[in-house]
Amino acid sequence: MPEAPVSEFRPDERLARDSDLLTKIGLCELRLMKDGRWPWLVLVPQRPDVSEIFDLTPLDQTMLAFETTLVAEALKAATGATKINTGALGNIVRQLHVHVIARSEGDPNWPGPVWGYGAAEPRSADDTKAFAAKILDALSP
Repeated sequence: MPEAPVSEFRPDERLARDSDLLTKIGLCELRLMKDGRWPWLVLVPQRPDVSEIFDLTPLDQTMLAFETTLVAEALKAATGATKINTGALGNIVRQLHVHVIARSEGDPNWPGPVWGYGAAEPRSADDTKAFAAKILDALSP
């Protein structure tokens, strides 16, 4: 009996459209949201057909927690933010992904949520490149 075809990982089309790939950490792609109002990263586990954390293997769950912490620490170091917000909502984009957002007093909609607030403001290519370099540097040992 032939085996069922194995699904390949691809980021959801909305995540791909709304963010830029910075690097692949291990389990996750690390992506930068194209909304320049906040330093906003997204971790996407490179596993097909996963929508919930409990859909991951126990080892992948551990890796996701580790990589989320690693990215949150790097984002805090790179931005000096007041607070790092993390969340995995998935109500619109079902594919499992974790938002890691640097928030500071006085930023747009502080202390309220970033979701659904105003219209996205694009970053310039130079700002994207500079911020990406800062994050990648903060992730380096």
